[in-house]
Amino acid sequence: MLFQAACKTTAMGIMPHTDIDRALELAFGLDIPFWPQLPNVSFYEDMYVQASENFPGIMVDEVNKKLLFDNARFAEELPRYSELILNPDTFKLSERYSVVYHRFLSRDLSSYPAVRGQLIGPVSFGFRVTDENNRPVIYNDDVRTMLYDFIQHKVNAQYRELKAKNPRAFVWLDEPGLGWVFSGLSGYDDLRAKADYGNFLGGLENPGALHLCANVNLPYLLGMGTNILSFDAYQLELMPKGYARAVADFISNGGIIAWGIVPTASEVLSRETTAALADRLSAYWEVVSRESRIEPTRIAEQALIAPARCCLKNIGQVGACEEKLAGVSPASMSAEEAVVEKAFGYLKKVSEILKGRYGR
Repeated sequence: MLFQAACKTTAMGIMPHTDIDRALELAFGLDIPFWPQLPNVSFYEDMYVQASENFPGIMVDEVNKKLLFDNARFAEELPRYSELILNPDTFKLSERYSVVYHRFLSRDLSSYPAVRGQLIGPVSFGFRVTDENNRPVIYNDDVRTMLYDFIQHKVNAQYRELKAKNPRAFVWLDEPGLGWVFSGLSGYDDLRAKADYGNFLGGLENPGALHLCANVNLPYLLGMGTNILSFDAYQLELMPKGYARAVADFISNGGIIAWGIVPTASEVLSRETTAALADRLSAYWEVVSRESRIEPTRIAEQALIAPARCCLKNIGQVGACEEKLAGVSPASMSAEEAVVEKAFGYLKKVSEILKGRYGR
């Protein structure tokens, strides 16, 4: 394994904060820190915009907060891009596209058990970004092929920078789009996505890592060929027996699973306790153990504990704002910020319960 997971904490990259220092403080308060993506600070901190830097045919409309792609511009910029691709700096995330990332890199990261970066994956980018005809670029064979190669270079560039600061670095690909490939309306299906991803992962220097906080087909994701999988485990409610073997096989092969067990919708979080969340996750692990004979302690050894999802827009009630969180007046933060901070507090307690329960 890249590092000892052992129920350590990490979290999603996207956060609703407008105070960079506060967001970094929260990220560094977890066992495995990450650089926050803060789109409320700047449109350039948006995960799709960050991934788009130097991709031919892309235009960033900062005023209207849109990411645009134009086929004619793509063709026009290809010759220049073929020169840029020879320069490794082309794929680095510049300070213009993320002040937060560079603030993170400026810190001493060497003492942490691991550090984590993230980038939007090619499937999600391809579905989300549309051309002048409002057609997702993933349906354009030439653009899709280049997109996979481009994102591969971007991940490797980020990984090298993080690894220079901590040898146990990894970068996960944020891929909500892998939840869309099962739609009958999609012109890019699960079989094509899996085949393309196999080639894509083979060119990564970084240990393959996926994050998905949409509805999941867990066996499909575990079979993508990654070493680390992060997903919204809270949504399962019960671990399906049909998923147990896939989980056990992944763990037996040395894989690490980041179990997103702490909800970030305030009306859901308000009715949960840290003990109940720890019990829910333990119940999942017991099902896996019964169906596969892999010990729960082994599952815990290769488990990270995380929030279920990011919380850019709080879809629930704002009850979390009625509390004082980390000594900060609720009036000084948004509802979304308050929910995230409450969830991070829960996260640490759930982790401690599980570490005590499984002797980690």
